Amino acid sequence: MTVNFIIAAAFFIATLLFIYGLKRMASPVTAPSGIRVAGWGMVLAVAASFLYAFDVREAAADNLGMNLFLALVALGIGVGWAWRSGKKVAMTGMPQMVALYNGMGGGAAAAIAAVELYSGNAQHYGFAVTVLALLGGLIGAVALSGSIVAWAKLDGRLNKTIRFGAQQLVNGGLLAFAVLLSIYVLAVGDGGTPDMAITLFFLVSLVLGILLTTPIGGADMPVVISLYNAFTGLAVAFEGFVLQNPAMIIAGTVVGSAGTLLTFLMAKAMNRSVSNVIFSNFGAEDDGGSDIEGSMKSVEASDAAINMYYGSRVIIVPGYGLAVAQAQHKLYEFVKLLQKQGVDVSFAIHPVAGRMPGHMNVLLAEAGIPYDIIHDLEDINEEFPLADAALVIGANDVVNPAARSNTSSPIYGMPILNVDQAQQAFVVKRGQGKGYSGVENELFFADNTSMVYGDAQKVMVEMIEAIKSLG
Repeated sequence: MTVNFIIAAAFFIATLLFIYGLKRMASPVTAPSGIRVAGWGMVLAVAASFLYAFDVREAAADNLGMNLFLALVALGIGVGWAWRSGKKVAMTGMPQMVALYNGMGGGAAAAIAAVELYSGNAQHYGFAVTVLALLGGLIGAVALSGSIVAWAKLDGRLNKTIRFGAQQLVNGGLLAFAVLLSIYVLAVGDGGTPDMAITLFFLVSLVLGILLTTPIGGADMPVVISLYNAFTGLAVAFEGFVLQNPAMIIAGTVVGSAGTLLTFLMAKAMNRSVSNVIFSNFGAEDDGGSDIEGSMKSVEASDAAINMYYGSRVIIVPGYGLAVAQAQHKLYEFVKLLQKQGVDVSFAIHPVAGRMPGHMNVLLAEAGIPYDIIHDLEDINEEFPLADAALVIGANDVVNPAARSNTSSPIYGMPILNVDQAQQAFVVKRGQGKGYSGVENELFFADNTSMVYGDAQKVMVEMIEAIKSLG
């Protein structure tokens, strides 16, 4: 049995584990085991990669020991950092961690492209391989720098969108320059591309990623994260072809296709195109709402809790504010008290709730809330008129009626959860400020809406105490 056969078999098994793991991730019930299965697939793929050391060219044998040492050091640093960050990250930090990991994947693909282009290996193997190396390098570099900007925005290190005149024209010029540099590399071919041209190619790609992401507002971050995830997958797949590594090709293709599909689904959930997300100014501060009729009315948490306790049906809409307050466990305790009273309780999840795809589903699963009472927008939206009360915790744009009625609103046309159609709506919010997108919410001014001001954790404690006091 040759080394090459063992490597090929290991990559084949790893690929099967990737696909099977992804399949299990489709359900919240089986997702944890799916992650473990895919993880073992990655362990097998990495281990198999080290077997290449037994089949290296004679010219590379002199540096084999040092290269293996550096690879093991890099692997140790990566595993240690990922293990530590994964253990300590809070649920509110999950979106920025995902954004950062997306960027690292894109950066790894770009690094492979750089090695293959600087060494001349890509050019040596012909036109097609060079094209794939350049495409992977461009997309990977954009995903790296763009994801870092997304991480900085989500982590509060970059608190504003950055725009300037003719920014899209500049971005188009940078992309054109990167294409011209690619053509130059292809034209030179195996004759030896100057290192300066390759360096400039990667610098332009990194700057392009930064300038593409800085104008995008916070409300679009879930779509942006998903888009860069797709970019990373495509870059890895392209570099898999360059290295003739089937595991990279298949894993990258799966991630790229899944990320692309998710990006389009989320953009559709906002009734916008992906190009509109990237090139529009949505998420800038909005002055709308000053002419909204009515006023915000506040109630005590105890009054809201008693109202829901004596109702027959309650629909709860979780948002990022729930994650910030880490109130999901107290919320479930409150839900169980309502259910004990005979109240029919359901959860309604908007596709872009939170700051990354599936953020709210993960948050509720962490608290142990049963999956069968958690429903997507299209499954529960028609049931809001039948609800005695709707409880909104930290959500904003996904429940804003302006998306249906105000043609001048930046979110007009976006499907929303029909909270305003419930008999009574209670909105838990820390203050009277606008949401993450900067758009004023008409729901807060509606006649059937009452605001419950305060940190979600404290509010839920007060609601629990109010119900327990009823005996």
